[in-house]
Amino acid sequence: MRSPGRPIPARHVERAFWRLIALGKRTEEAALQVGVSAPVGMRWFRHAGGMPPLSLAEPTGRYLSFSEREEIALLKVQGMGIRAIARELGRDPGTISRELRRNAATRAGKREYRAGVAQWKAQVAARRPKPARLASNPRLCEYVQTRLSGQLRRLDGTVVVGPPTRWKGLNKPHRDDRRWATAWSPEQISRRLVLDFPDDEDMRISHEAIYQALYIEGRGALKRELVACLRTGRALRKPRERSRNTPQGHVTADVVLSERPAEAADRVVPGHWEGDLMIGLNRSAVGTVVERTSRYTLLVHLPRLDGYGTIPPVKNGPALGGYGAIAMKDALTATMTTMPAELLRSLTWDRGKELAAHAQFKVDTGIAVYFADPHSPWQRGTNENTNGLLRQYFPKGTDLSRWSLEDLLAVQAAINSRPRKILDWKTPAEALDQQLRSLHQTGVASTG
Repeated sequence: MRSPGRPIPARHVERAFWRLIALGKRTEEAALQVGVSAPVGMRWFRHAGGMPPLSLAEPTGRYLSFSEREEIALLKVQGMGIRAIARELGRDPGTISRELRRNAATRAGKREYRAGVAQWKAQVAARRPKPARLASNPRLCEYVQTRLSGQLRRLDGTVVVGPPTRWKGLNKPHRDDRRWATAWSPEQISRRLVLDFPDDEDMRISHEAIYQALYIEGRGALKRELVACLRTGRALRKPRERSRNTPQGHVTADVVLSERPAEAADRVVPGHWEGDLMIGLNRSAVGTVVERTSRYTLLVHLPRLDGYGTIPPVKNGPALGGYGAIAMKDALTATMTTMPAELLRSLTWDRGKELAAHAQFKVDTGIAVYFADPHSPWQRGTNENTNGLLRQYFPKGTDLSRWSLEDLLAVQAAINSRPRKILDWKTPAEALDQQLRSLHQTGVASTG
């Protein structure tokens, strides 16, 4: 057992911290759980670029553990000999002898065995830093850096300067000019090396090693600023489990996609819809809803609420931008209830919290709401494709609040009157009309 008052070695604390990060814990929460301050945890996370700089596995039983070193220190203070300590721990006497000789503290010329000092000495001695391949192979480093951050050139060979930028080290900057570069991904660089140098084994590196060279300080020969050349532009790597564990309390087990009726998947029965928001500049948005069978599209007008731009935002207050949970529910209800009741069976939505009031929406309209899985836009592929078509009228980076309901209805009519290949060149409006007539004829035949 660990003696009272003895500190746990920093390496053990840091390993425990990174294990919690791998489980999806937030940095501050992980720091407090292992007993360090939040600023220390933030520094560990930022200096490592969001990547564990050490193995998360505990040392194997071949090596003495910290608890065994604590036991050795206690037994030695009690006057036990080397062989007695070895029998107590189930270790070879030679192991105990070498441990006491190599890892004892030597303060003031006296040899004194202390578990904390012994653990630190053992970890220092166990380090066998293998030189990073990029640092030891200049030709490989130049190849990687050129493909990652090389300058763009015109057909005549002149350099394209691109926009002036200044790397701020912030995580995933939005709507800022970024440096123009060749911007191959680390995986593209790694795979291309095999084709460009098929017989040169020295020109090999994994994409993970490139990421580590970029994100972890002191690892490799690439400057940290070059992360701005990655597609995401993230200054810190985001742990996978953290993104999976994002709390979404409005999505319960009964409204996940797996609970949606099977008839919605085969597109035979009309009345199943997909929906999402198109986000514009200055917190503006337009809702889009698409019927899966006919591809008929409805646009949801989301005007600003009174007080937007004049009343300071209040925490947990109403979302004055126009697509808070209540405003979204009301606008979506008003839009979808214009359709015949037989075409209102289900609605599949993204995981956005704008539809957090889905339970009341179901009560008001009778439409069952289901939410797609996180990071799975293909589960609403019809809606994603339609949003791409609508970007012709509502480009990204433009203010969508300037368009009135009449403007949206005009765009809606244009989209629904375009012939579509998937519909054998019928328009969505014609396909929807055909579905309605088929439903009415089936209803008349069943009651005749």
